[in-house]
Amino acid sequence: MGSAVSWSIADVARISGVTARTLRHYDDIGLLKPACVGANGYRYYEEGQLLRLQQILVLRELGLSLGEIAASVDSEPDTLAALKRQHIRLLGERNRLARMADTVARTIAELEGKSEMPVRINRPENLFEGFDHTRYEDEARERWPEEFEQSQRHAATLTGEDVERLQREATAAMIRMAEFMAAGTPAGDPAVQAEIDTHYQGMCRFWTPGRSAWKGLGQMYADDERFRANYEKIAEGLAGYQRDAMVVYADERLGE
Repeated sequence: MGSAVSWSIADVARISGVTARTLRHYDDIGLLKPACVGANGYRYYEEGQLLRLQQILVLRELGLSLGEIAASVDSEPDTLAALKRQHIRLLGERNRLARMADTVARTIAELEGKSEMPVRINRPENLFEGFDHTRYEDEARERWPEEFEQSQRHAATLTGEDVERLQREATAAMIRMAEFMAAGTPAGDPAVQAEIDTHYQGMCRFWTPGRSAWKGLGQMYADDERFRANYEKIAEGLAGYQRDAMVVYADERLGE
């Protein structure tokens, strides 16, 4: 075994909280090889492997997949430099979680009647219930004539139940965006952009906006008092946040 201090797989499982089964899986996929395997077939780990395991667990907590973790750990052979980089990411995550915790704490305090501050995010059951979309038909026909005709053909196939479901989904999506905004999440964050992608794919059931049209729609949400009012009912500043996220999406994913 040599002079280096080593730990059995059972020891590592006990001190790290990672099951022996998981450690064996990490070995099988090449993510964490033991320092050596004894004549009895037992895996033994030394300090280098424990430090690598620490990095793996940190990255796993940050939400990376095993493939991403392997690429990240292997790309930085300097353990100290890797730990410094991960420490910065952890501090960022701590700050993000702290902001979210503050938001939730304010909501709890409001619900318990212990705070005079209003809840920043309103949660109407269905913001768009009874919303008269026909008020915008002339304007939409003038701005996007081809897309308007396409959307009208699709709308004609919807039942009343379909419309109500779409309205509820739209409200829920706006609330999720408000929660991102309240947490201080940048408009270009992958989670925010995933929400915008869902919005875009839903819109594509009616018409398929290109980059300019998608940006124009986002700007209309922020500028048009009728649309802006619906966003502001949920959270102040939400219309602008939605617009900014749509601009990022358009620039990164859409063609003209």
